[in-house]
Amino acid sequence: QVRLVESGGGLVQAGGSLRLSCARFGGTFSDLAWFRQAPGKEREFVAAIRWIGGSTIYGASVKGRFTVSRDNAKSAMYLQMNTLKPEDTAVYFCAAKPTGTYTSSYSSLSYSYWGQGTQVTVSS
Repeated sequence: QVRLVESGGGLVQAGGSLRLSCARFGGTFSDLAWFRQAPGKEREFVAAIRWIGGSTIYGASVKGRFTVSRDNAKSAMYLQMNTLKPEDTAVYFCAAKPTGTYTSSYSSLSYSYWGQGTQVTVSS
Protein backbone atom coordinates (compact mmCIF):
# COMPACT_ATOMS: atom_id res chain seq x y z
CA GLN A 1 0.00 0.00 0.00
CA VAL A 2 1.31 3.43 -0.96
CA ARG A 3 0.38 6.56 0.95
CA LEU A 4 0.94 9.97 -0.61
CA VAL A 5 0.85 13.37 1.08
CA GLU A 6 1.02 16.62 -0.90
CA SER A 7 2.09 20.00 0.43
CA GLY A 8 3.18 23.40 -0.81
CA GLY A 9 0.04 24.77 -2.39
CA GLY A 10 -1.11 28.33 -1.87
CA LEU A 11 -2.02 31.66 -3.44
CA VAL A 12 0.38 33.29 -5.87
CA GLN A 13 0.21 36.09 -8.41
CA ALA A 14 0.40 35.41 -12.10
CA GLY A 15 4.01 35.11 -13.20
CA GLY A 16 5.09 33.79 -9.83
CA SER A 17 6.38 30.40 -8.71
CA LEU A 18 5.43 27.63 -6.32
CA ARG A 19 6.99 24.31 -5.39
CA LEU A 20 4.80 21.36 -4.53
CA SER A 21 6.01 18.35 -2.59
CA CYS A 22 4.69 14.80 -2.45
CA ALA A 23 5.88 12.58 0.38
CA ARG A 24 5.61 8.87 -0.32
CA PHE A 25 5.15 6.22 2.38
CA GLY A 26 5.38 2.50 1.74
CA GLY A 27 4.58 0.27 -1.22
CA THR A 28 6.16 -0.26 -4.60
CA PHE A 29 5.43 1.63 -7.79
CA SER A 30 6.98 2.48 -11.13
CA ASP A 31 5.96 6.09 -11.70
CA LEU A 32 4.84 9.04 -9.62
CA ALA A 33 2.78 11.74 -11.26
CA TRP A 34 1.05 15.06 -10.75
CA PHE A 35 -2.48 15.64 -11.92
CA ARG A 36 -4.70 18.66 -11.40
CA GLN A 37 -8.40 19.32 -11.38
CA ALA A 38 -10.10 22.69 -11.68
CA PRO A 39 -13.76 23.20 -10.69
CA GLY A 40 -16.09 21.79 -13.31
CA LYS A 41 -13.24 20.26 -15.33
CA GLU A 42 -11.83 16.79 -15.76
CA ARG A 43 -8.66 15.70 -14.02
CA GLU A 44 -5.68 16.73 -16.17
CA PHE A 45 -2.24 15.14 -16.44
CA VAL A 46 0.55 17.53 -15.44
CA ALA A 47 3.80 15.57 -15.19
CA ALA A 48 5.24 12.19 -14.26
CA ILE A 49 8.61 10.77 -13.31
CA ARG A 50 9.92 7.22 -13.48
CA TRP A 51 11.20 6.39 -10.00
CA ILE A 52 14.04 4.25 -11.31
CA GLY A 53 15.96 6.21 -13.90
CA GLY A 54 14.19 9.53 -13.43
CA SER A 55 12.81 9.97 -16.94
CA THR A 56 10.05 12.59 -17.13
CA ILE A 57 7.02 13.46 -19.24
CA TYR A 58 4.84 16.59 -19.21
CA GLY A 59 1.43 17.73 -20.25
CA ALA A 60 1.39 20.18 -23.15
CA SER A 61 -0.04 23.05 -21.10
CA VAL A 62 2.83 23.04 -18.59
CA LYS A 63 5.82 21.93 -20.66
CA GLY A 64 8.64 24.45 -20.37
CA ARG A 65 7.19 26.04 -17.21
CA PHE A 66 6.96 23.14 -14.75
CA THR A 67 9.69 20.73 -13.70
CA VAL A 68 9.11 17.41 -11.91
CA SER A 69 11.89 15.87 -9.84
CA ARG A 70 12.40 13.29 -7.12
CA ASP A 71 14.63 12.64 -4.14
CA ASN A 72 15.07 8.91 -3.64
CA ALA A 73 16.64 9.32 -0.20
CA LYS A 74 13.67 11.35 1.04
CA SER A 75 11.08 9.28 -0.86
CA ALA A 76 9.69 12.52 -2.22
CA MET A 77 8.63 14.03 -5.52
CA TYR A 78 8.50 17.72 -6.31
CA LEU A 79 6.84 19.97 -8.86
CA GLN A 80 8.53 23.31 -9.47
CA MET A 81 5.99 25.59 -11.10
CA ASN A 82 7.25 28.77 -12.76
CA THR A 83 5.55 31.50 -14.76
CA LEU A 84 2.23 30.55 -13.26
CA LYS A 85 -0.97 31.56 -15.01
CA PRO A 86 -4.53 31.96 -13.71
CA GLU A 87 -5.49 28.86 -15.72
CA ASP A 88 -3.08 26.83 -13.56
CA THR A 89 -5.50 27.28 -10.66
CA ALA A 90 -6.61 23.83 -9.52
CA VAL A 91 -6.28 21.18 -6.87
CA TYR A 92 -3.03 19.33 -7.54
CA PHE A 93 -2.85 15.62 -6.78
CA CYS A 94 0.08 13.27 -6.42
CA ALA A 95 -0.45 9.75 -7.77
CA ALA A 96 1.47 6.47 -7.89
CA LYS A 97 1.40 3.91 -10.70
CA PRO A 98 1.82 0.34 -9.46
CA THR A 99 4.76 -1.70 -10.66
CA GLY A 100 3.71 -3.93 -13.55
CA THR A 101 1.09 -1.49 -14.86
CA TYR A 102 1.83 -1.03 -18.53
CA THR A 103 -0.91 1.40 -19.50
CA SER A 104 -0.21 5.01 -20.40
CA SER A 105 1.41 7.19 -17.75
CA TYR A 106 -0.60 10.10 -19.12
CA SER A 107 -3.88 8.51 -18.01
CA SER A 108 -5.26 8.85 -14.51
CA LEU A 109 -6.64 5.33 -14.89
CA SER A 110 -3.09 3.97 -14.66
CA TYR A 111 -2.64 5.24 -11.11
CA SER A 112 -4.00 3.33 -8.14
CA TYR A 113 -2.86 5.54 -5.28
CA TRP A 114 -3.73 9.19 -4.78
CA GLY A 115 -2.98 11.90 -2.27
CA GLN A 116 -5.60 14.20 -0.81
CA GLY A 117 -4.62 17.13 -3.03
CA THR A 118 -3.30 20.62 -2.44
CA GLN A 119 -4.92 23.82 -3.70
CA VAL A 120 -3.01 26.15 -6.01
CA THR A 121 -4.61 29.51 -6.77
CA VAL A 122 -3.07 31.93 -9.25
CA SER A 123 -4.46 35.45 -9.20
CA SER A 124 -4.39 37.71 -12.24
